[in-house]
Amino acid sequence: MRILGIESTCDETAAAVVENGSDILSNIVASQQDLHERFGGVVPELACRRHIEVMLPVIKKALSEAGTTLDGIDLIAASFAPGLIGAIMIGLSCAKALSLATGIPFIGVNHVEAHLYAALMGNANPKFPCIGVVLSGGHTSILLMEEIGRYRLIGETQDDAVGEAFDKVAKMMGLPYPGGPLIEKLAEEGDPNAYPLKIGRVKDKPFDFSLSGLKTGVLYTLKGQNKSGIAEMLTLKEKQNVAASFQRVVFEDIRQKVQKAAEDYGASTLLFGGGVTNNLALRNYLTAKMPHYNLIFPPAALTLDNAAMIAGLAYHQWQRKKQGDPFHLEPVSRLAFHLAT
Repeated sequence: MRILGIESTCDETAAAVVENGSDILSNIVASQQDLHERFGGVVPELACRRHIEVMLPVIKKALSEAGTTLDGIDLIAASFAPGLIGAIMIGLSCAKALSLATGIPFIGVNHVEAHLYAALMGNANPKFPCIGVVLSGGHTSILLMEEIGRYRLIGETQDDAVGEAFDKVAKMMGLPYPGGPLIEKLAEEGDPNAYPLKIGRVKDKPFDFSLSGLKTGVLYTLKGQNKSGIAEMLTLKEKQNVAASFQRVVFEDIRQKVQKAAEDYGASTLLFGGGVTNNLALRNYLTAKMPHYNLIFPPAALTLDNAAMIAGLAYHQWQRKKQGDPFHLEPVSRLAFHLAT
């Protein structure tokens, strides 16, 4: 079964062709980093305009690289939630239009759920139930994954997503967007114990995240309690130490919460998804700290927003439902990740 996947929830325009949920025939991603870099973050209106410009060329390229045409596609899938509402609408509308014109069934996919599924596209064989961990620029969640398509939300962020916190800390340090990879690089040469940064705890919610207080701690470290200092005057070594200290606190917070979830729910397999999981220091840290668990990370090409994970997950949704979604399926900017069936 060949599925054309379309992804446009934020600032990547992507299309892919995947066979039977795992065999990636093509995976095309058009990045908008050049467009948003000077603004220090994603500008929704500009993102939507770029999606409109490149959507059809990206789809055509995905079909071409897969050696097929729409005649060889059995299902069309697109992200319908969560994300930037205008951006989602463009990809979703395109998928519906192609479906209507060709008669190929259409199905909507939860973008965050697809991030978790990405870890399974490298022929991984997890033992269910397992703990799913989504760490991206817009989402931070811990879930009990009973099987593909069945989840229970255990914990989520109360303020910033992990990737968002990385980008904001980078901005405080005068680094360009996206800042996450730059923080990781600086941290390689820094002392992780140079600054006593602390992360917040959420009362009565041991699995929830809160990163706003940590960001404030970084701000005071960079500029002083009276905020009179200038971050740009920091030495390279100071920036390296701040980056390393910030990473250490975030990594350990993730480790503690994920390990407690695994212990409480009796899971031996941990699935990770989302752009932050592309951080090699994070992978190495968690692998070293939790040697008795089976940690499964997605292939590097599937960590960031992409359409292969959309098409891959859509295969399992089709196998479960044996029918497409109605054309009145609407884009959703926020979507609770509770038990799915």
